[in-house]
Amino acid sequence: MKRAFAAAAILSAIPLTATVLVASPASAAPPPPPAVTTAKKELAKLKVRKETSLSGYSRAKFPHWIDQGHGCSTREVVLQRDGQGVRVGSDCYPTKGRWYSPYDGKTVTSPHKIDIEHLVALAEAWRSGARYWTTAKRRAFANDLKHAELWTADHPINEKKGGKDPARWLPPRHAFRCTYARAYVNVKYVWGLAVNTAEKNALTSLLNHC
Repeated sequence: MKRAFAAAAILSAIPLTATVLVASPASAAPPPPPAVTTAKKELAKLKVRKETSLSGYSRAKFPHWIDQGHGCSTREVVLQRDGQGVRVGSDCYPTKGRWYSPYDGKTVTSPHKIDIEHLVALAEAWRSGARYWTTAKRRAFANDLKHAELWTADHPINEKKGGKDPARWLPPRHAFRCTYARAYVNVKYVWGLAVNTAEKNALTSLLNHC
């Protein structure tokens, strides 16, 4: 968790009226997912069942982005955590920086054109068990900085992914697919979400090719 809140912690020592440079290290990224061997064990433990419908689903039932302290929202913390050469204003929102989209390998230079992407989509979480959660638990899931759930993504590729699972969509950048599968399995595992048969088969194939 310390790593996840690093950007916000940096701001704590800065006067709120200042415009500051947040020096993001080259390795800045979401918390790394478990190794392949662990991911395979976690996948084997996931419940396999048919997904429910999207009936009753709304993004509003997964409140985000919440305040993470020092006037920074979850989105702003991720933009600082994963960006390079990020400058932020007194409101904590970046005014300048570069963000890498691992799904397609593109670099985005506008904070307004980079999405903070839920790797396990909110709609997918709903179909996989989150519909039965409390609002508080859905809020925690939608703002999860502890696991590899939140990623920077180029807006067009995020739109293509939508609420799809790995049986229906995979990152076009093949070099990221192993990381994607490991992170996806881990997020579903730690949050107790289910997979359907096609989804499990797709994840098994991905992990076997890591």
